[in-house]
Amino acid sequence: MHAEDALPGSAGNLAGGYVLNGIDPYDKEYTGRLDIIAGPFSNTYELHWIVTEAFQEGTGELKGNVLEVEWQTSENAALPVAGTASFIVTVEGELYGSKVVTGEPGEWRETAYPIGPDDV
Repeated sequence: MHAEDALPGSAGNLAGGYVLNGIDPYDKEYTGRLDIIAGPFSNTYELHWIVTEAFQEGTGELKGNVLEVEWQTSENAALPVAGTASFIVTVEGELYGSKVVTGEPGEWRETAYPIGPDDV
């Protein structure tokens, strides 16, 4: 579960580390880490996932309380893939939503929980 959705425009700065829980289109659970870095422009971000020995990276823009992302696997990936993602921001700074792989059926559902300074 996650907290209630943040009001549009009140999501705040998303930069930081997150613990990631997900479910793939085949209902297989996975975990990982998501790091978000502030981008060069207002409300833009760089995202870096580490999930089951796979590295993914992307760029996103916060629109209201929704982070819209374009992502791809890292350059050295054995199977390069790319896609889009959309995450809703909660009042607690959590992110939840889905990722899709271009040309593939189904979606990956993910929830990211902020890591506090004492959790690192």
